Amino acid sequence: MRSLSSNPPILQATSRREAVIALDHFQVGDQGKITGIQAEIELRQRLAAMGLREGGVVQVLRKASMGGPIHVRVGTTEVIMRRIDAQRITVVPLLELMAAP
Repeated sequence: MRSLSSNPPILQATSRREAVIALDHFQVGDQGKITGIQAEIELRQRLAAMGLREGGVVQVLRKASMGGPIHVRVGTTEVIMRRIDAQRITVVPLLELMAAP
């Protein structure tokens, strides 16, 4: 597993001081636990139907260049999503979760 890109913007920190990052800042191979989805109800429902919901583990498989779509895996489902939608999904990197006491 590769490490996160240098200095991705941290959107918030949870009570255990975990870095919460937007999914679009993950690199190929990175995994994390979804902590929130900031989107209108229709998009939240569509993402939930594909398995993208709070508490789920997501892994980035591929990222298109020039701001193109992101290919992710959640459970056994693979989803290709627009980068703007990935920006609305906040994730705690699994490396952060393993390091937390």
